Amino acid sequence: MKPINIVLAVIGGAIAGAAVGLLFAPEKGTDTRTKIAELLRKKGVKLNSEKMDELVDDITKEIKGEE
Repeated sequence: MKPINIVLAVIGGAIAGAAVGLLFAPEKGTDTRTKIAELLRKKGVKLNSEKMDELVDDITKEIKGEE
């Protein structure tokens, strides 16, 4: 397997795991959105607050199946 395929598989697995975790999370949506934004910042995703909010919105919509 090529290294890029391994990286993509790990990222895909992480996203799937996060989606399952969010679907079964007993917290309010706003709390979850805040945690996603904080996690992205801790992981070094450097976006301005508007872009960060947009990314969190996209992730939330994807998980809820709204797109």
